[in-house]
Amino acid sequence: MKNKPNCFSRRSFIKSAGAAGLGAALAPLVPGNDSRAAAPAEAAAPAGMPTRPFGRSGVEVPILSLGGMFDIPSNQTMLKQAIRWGVTYWDTAHIYSGGRSEEGIGQYFKAYPRHREKIFLVTKSTARNPKGMSRDLATSLKRMNTDYVDLFFVHAIRDADTMDKSMQAWAREQKAEGRIRLFGFSTHSNMENCLLDAARLDWIDGIMMTYNFRLMHEKKMISAVEACADAGIGLTAMKTQGGGAVGTATSRDLELAGRFVTRGFTDKQAKLKAIWENPRISAICSQMPTMPILMANIAAAVDRTSLTGSDRHFLERYARETFSHYCAGCTRICENAVAGHIPVGDVMRCLMYARSYGNSHDARRRFAAIPDSVRRQLAQADFSVAEARCPRRLPIARLMKEAIGELA
Repeated sequence: MKNKPNCFSRRSFIKSAGAAGLGAALAPLVPGNDSRAAAPAEAAAPAGMPTRPFGRSGVEVPILSLGGMFDIPSNQTMLKQAIRWGVTYWDTAHIYSGGRSEEGIGQYFKAYPRHREKIFLVTKSTARNPKGMSRDLATSLKRMNTDYVDLFFVHAIRDADTMDKSMQAWAREQKAEGRIRLFGFSTHSNMENCLLDAARLDWIDGIMMTYNFRLMHEKKMISAVEACADAGIGLTAMKTQGGGAVGTATSRDLELAGRFVTRGFTDKQAKLKAIWENPRISAICSQMPTMPILMANIAAAVDRTSLTGSDRHFLERYARETFSHYCAGCTRICENAVAGHIPVGDVMRCLMYARSYGNSHDARRRFAAIPDSVRRQLAQADFSVAEARCPRRLPIARLMKEAIGELA
């Protein structure tokens, strides 16, 4: 799986974005005026966004996907610009922003109905049974003003056993009815096991998983990605920054933060490039809530400059040296060591959204969704065994208490 030839450089992208850029981008959306409004976007679209095959599906997707966990109804221009610049893989979920994410996409398709055909559209359901999935899918289709999605995910599974025969039958039925084209799951926890188990199934089309410079060199993750690629499963990487921005607490942090600037891109762009260098990864899904972030990520995607061996080694070494700063999602280990079924992984994700993404509102909403009885146990539970078993030696007890203080 190789990128299509790319004659559109990072420099020419930035130049064209500045010239065409944000003047046309900020033109008002005119609902119902699709034929006239679509023309400028189509005329200015760059030819250089790389694409890759999405597994065995026969579909080519851009290597950069727009993550939909932001205020889409108030940022319609972002969707317009994403299309102009080749980011036509859009990812959302039934639960994102309480449904407003999907409603915002529907608002866009109402204004620009012809653009629906350009988009590889993904949504997700947290339901774990056909009845609930059917309910969520029907709601999602109505919100997004579409009669089908290109890929439907069962969201945030922790064990591939979740993907049972009833789900297989449901997916087959929905495909036959034309409501979904592809089917799979997303996973933030125990990713390697989920991928390895899914590779033995013949009806999983796509998987979205936590994958970044901290995890990509681990032997089990390498094997899991290879197994899925060999099975023809399309893979989308998320949580690609591996814990957010580089800090400045140590000389190593400062070295990493400054290293890539001299080569014309940032440490954040370098982390994306490291993932794209693995041809088995079809796309990266990135939350891009502002135009500068969208432009920076697109610039990295269209740039043909590869990381050097020294760059890759430096990222790998940095990952080893900051090993204990990042929760790798191996929740089977810690949660099985704590009485009371404490969802350590879910609390860690809440902290990640607040600290790494700066999205305290969503973090608090997710934390509030944890049952009251469970949240009360966080301050009292004994995490000593979990901390002893944690491969990364995370201070789990302290982090759980900090979550209460920051998010309750």
